[in-house]
Amino acid sequence: MQEIFGKNGAETPEPLRATVSGCVPDWLQGTLLRNGPGMFTLGGTTYNHWFDGMALLHSFTFKDGEVYYRSKFLQSDTYKKNMAANRIIVSEFGTMIYPDPCKNIFSRVFSHLSNAISDFTDNNLINIIQYGKDYYTSSEVNYINQIDPESLQTIGRVNYRNHIALNLATAHPHYDKEGNTYNMGTSIVNLRGPNYVIFKVPAHASGEAGRNVALKNIQEVCSIPCRSKYYPSYFHSFGLTENFIIFVEQPFKLDILKLATAYFRGVTWGRCLRFDKEDITLIHLIDRRKGKAVSTKFYTDALVMFHHVNAYEEEQHVVFDIITYKDSKLYDMFYLHNITEDNHFIQTNKTSSRPACQRFILPLNIDKDLSGTNLVKLEGSRASAVQQEDGSVYCTPDTLCEGVELPRINYKFNGKKYRYFYSLKVKWSPCPNKIGKVDVVTRQGLEWTEEDYYPSEPVFVAAPDAKEEDDGVILSSVISQNPEKPPFLLILDAKNLKEIARATISGSVHMDLHGIFIPKKD
Repeated sequence: MQEIFGKNGAETPEPLRATVSGCVPDWLQGTLLRNGPGMFTLGGTTYNHWFDGMALLHSFTFKDGEVYYRSKFLQSDTYKKNMAANRIIVSEFGTMIYPDPCKNIFSRVFSHLSNAISDFTDNNLINIIQYGKDYYTSSEVNYINQIDPESLQTIGRVNYRNHIALNLATAHPHYDKEGNTYNMGTSIVNLRGPNYVIFKVPAHASGEAGRNVALKNIQEVCSIPCRSKYYPSYFHSFGLTENFIIFVEQPFKLDILKLATAYFRGVTWGRCLRFDKEDITLIHLIDRRKGKAVSTKFYTDALVMFHHVNAYEEEQHVVFDIITYKDSKLYDMFYLHNITEDNHFIQTNKTSSRPACQRFILPLNIDKDLSGTNLVKLEGSRASAVQQEDGSVYCTPDTLCEGVELPRINYKFNGKKYRYFYSLKVKWSPCPNKIGKVDVVTRQGLEWTEEDYYPSEPVFVAAPDAKEEDDGVILSSVISQNPEKPPFLLILDAKNLKEIARATISGSVHMDLHGIFIPKKD
């Protein structure tokens, strides 16, 4: 797996025309932007974790049946500092960096003091977010970087804290039908204790001449106190319906005291996360219009989750589907010393939890006199929500399928009742080799796979004349560790996962995480 995960990627700064086989649909016009870690070694120094690698942006532009590829490293402050020093000098999730021993004593003391208060890296390697008319690279910290989606040039860094009191923020926002962006984060440094903040950036927000000021229009929707002053929950995404926001406060927690002393104790930020399997998972249901959580306490057993699939309302119930784990070993799996040796990885992680897509159903009409009763009344539902004597509601999920991750849907059905999602199929390999389609009604699925090839997160693009939910295509960048097999952009029919076309790249394409499709403007 060294060729896929541990090898430095290479830039393709100018558009490279791909060799197309098959037929790219005439209506497919626009750009697929992708983001992920792309540089792991520099000047004799090496990152410990795959999620530490410096961000490498990719784009596949579709124009009149042709496909053009380009890639550039994100010109973050972290990237610039590391490149100037010709070594890794900024700490990341799984790699803690200390002053160069060759520095004089005054420089070393200053470096230690500057780390007394954690200032996170701006190496935004997870996703691309649209705020207003502008696009930003994102991770899970207080910094984002605005980019030009056409040239992949970095425009400038933005600090959430200059606009709203946040120390951490998700890389998975939601967009409503008006184009407003909803996101949420954690405010750690707060006189009242840490809290979770849900915020909105209006659709009309935009930078002045591209100078990253869209967040000046930010609006706080709701603030939720953390149930623990010292251990706020880690979260990677949240759910959205027409009237509600769903936030899962899981017992996968950030140890604030450990984080504050991490640098001096030689502990990485990643080691400040811990999973309390004896705790419960709280499910917060927030009324979007009132900006308040409903009074009912919904909860379930301890779990770990990263990605929401979708959520919707039906007959006075809120239904939401998430990808869950029974433990928190996923991050440990991606330390480079694990994943660069495939057999070692498989043996080490055989006892780890496989991801499962689970459905939770929250009843909205609560009768206080029905303790011990399952309040879920949706016909055919296998999930339950049983009212307890204290008025709280204990939720048991329905498992729809197993072995899936990085789920994507037809986003026109986001927050609505839906039938299909697309994902990567996951077995005991750090690198999934299948794309799957799941029918959440029949619980049947389809797969695409090709020997020696590894696809990225599948992205659905709807056909302009779509009449059904799965009328469209699936886009995925596909790579191989076999040097004789070049990378390509795969285009599948979203109905049957049959290949429509592929655009082969005569250059380097790197494994990535998440991305966004930007349609061409008329």
